[in-house]
Amino acid sequence: MEHESLALLEALLHIPSLSGQEAEAAAFLVDRMAGYGWEATVDAAGNAVGLVGHEGPLVVLLGHIDTVPGAIPVRVEAGCLYGRGAVDAKGPFATFIQATRRAELAGRLRCRVALVGATEEEAASSKGAHYVRERYAPAYCVIGEPSGWNRVTLGYKGRLLVHYRLEQASAHSAGELPAAPESLVAFWREVEAHCAAHNAGRERLFDQLIPSLRQVASGGDGLTDWCTATIGLRLPEGIDPACLADDLRALAGAAHVRFEGGCPAFRSPRTTPLASAFLRSIRAHGGQPAFLHKTGTADMNVVGPAWNCPIVAYGPGDSRLDHTPNEHIVISEYFQAIEVLAEVLGQL
Repeated sequence: MEHESLALLEALLHIPSLSGQEAEAAAFLVDRMAGYGWEATVDAAGNAVGLVGHEGPLVVLLGHIDTVPGAIPVRVEAGCLYGRGAVDAKGPFATFIQATRRAELAGRLRCRVALVGATEEEAASSKGAHYVRERYAPAYCVIGEPSGWNRVTLGYKGRLLVHYRLEQASAHSAGELPAAPESLVAFWREVEAHCAAHNAGRERLFDQLIPSLRQVASGGDGLTDWCTATIGLRLPEGIDPACLADDLRALAGAAHVRFEGGCPAFRSPRTTPLASAFLRSIRAHGGQPAFLHKTGTADMNVVGPAWNCPIVAYGPGDSRLDHTPNEHIVISEYFQAIEVLAEVLGQL
C-alpha cells in the first residue's frame, strides 16, 4: 500500500497544473479513482471527483490540485519527496485518495465519501470550491491543506485583493503636483495606518488585519503618467470585505480601485465529532494532537459558511514550505497522515 501511495503522489507531481490548467491532472486522478471501482468524473468546473460508498453520512474531502508557478524537479531525496504541490496541496489530496482506499479495503468505511480535487484555489476565483458549494450538503467536510500529520486546522483568515490604478497628466518633477508613484505611496501608508489602528491591542496574528504590497509598476508616455499596484489584505474575524472595500475606496482619492477575491475569515469549533475523531486517531498513532488557526486563506472560507457542518483542514506537510523553491514532503509523514485519516473515516 505504501508503494502505491508514493507512486500516486509522485506521478501527480510530474503533471504541471497551474491554476486554470488542471485538466491533465484531473484526468489522471479520475482515471486512478475509476481504477479503484469508484464513480469518477471531471465536473463542469474541471474538478476531479470520486464518489465512494452507498450508506451513511456524506463526507466531502475537498482538496485542490492546482499549484502556483515554479517548476521543482520531482525527486526522492533523504526520505523526502520534492515537487511543486508536494505540500500545497497535491500531497493532502493524494492522502485523501489513499486513506479512503485503505478504509474501504479494510471494510471500515461506514460513510459515503465525495473526493473533490478542486481547481483554481490558488487564484482569487476559487472556481472549484464555489462550484461544489452549491452541489453538496455534507454531514462532515475535510479540506486538504498541510497541517502536519498530528495537527488539525480549525480556521483561516479572510482575504481582500485591492487593484489600484492612478492616471494623471504629466507634469515637471519640480512642479507642485505629486507624481503618480508618490500618490501610491501615500495611499499605501494610509492602508498601513488603517490596519495599525485596528490591530492596536491585538497580539495574535490571527486577530490582526495584515496588509501586503504585492506588485507595483509605473510609467508614462509624456502626456499621461500612471501607477498601478496590487495590495493584499488578510482579514481577521469581524471584518467584512465589502465594508473594508468601502473604507479603502475612500482613502484612494482620485485613483481607481478594484477589489477581488473578498471572503471573510472562518473558524470551526473544536468540539465537533469530526475534530474529536481526528484527536483520537492522532493519539492512537502515537502523536500529540494540536489545533491550528492559519493566517492564510483556503477553500474552507468558501464552503464552511454555506455548509455549516463540522469542518477541519488536514494534510501532511509543513505549510512554511508552501510556494517555496524547496517544497517537499516527508514521505513517512505522508504515510502517517493516510493512516490517521483512514481511521477517522472509519469513525464517522
